[in-house]
Amino acid sequence: MVQLIVGKKGKGKTKHLLDKVNQEIKEVSGSIVYLDKSTKHMYELNNRVRLVDVSQFPIDSDSAFLGFVSGVISQDHDLQQMYFDSFLKIACLEGKDVEPFLQKLDRLSETFGVDFILSVSMDEAELPASVKDKIIVSL
Repeated sequence: MVQLIVGKKGKGKTKHLLDKVNQEIKEVSGSIVYLDKSTKHMYELNNRVRLVDVSQFPIDSDSAFLGFVSGVISQDHDLQQMYFDSFLKIACLEGKDVEPFLQKLDRLSETFGVDFILSVSMDEAELPASVKDKIIVSL
């Protein structure tokens, strides 16, 4: 399953994402990974959540990011959820169509049983109609 938290920059998406991950860690039996563009939110995350600073890795395209995500999945057979803060930035998708990438995430989710929760700096109206059913919070 892929879920989206959407809204323009500065609307509070990260707070919703952090609240959700910290609530979910109490209920899931597997592990959770939180991908971000820095370690800024390290102390706001439950210590059972693995924070990965994506900026430390040579990711320069959406396909490289997908390979990175696949690598994380392959290394943790107990992985249940992945959270992507600043999704468009860390996935190198700023100004691009997100629909094909979200379809690939859907396939990964179905194949490996990992849920993806993304914060997307776009208005709900800017997203393709085909992904609107994935929106859980619109700010």
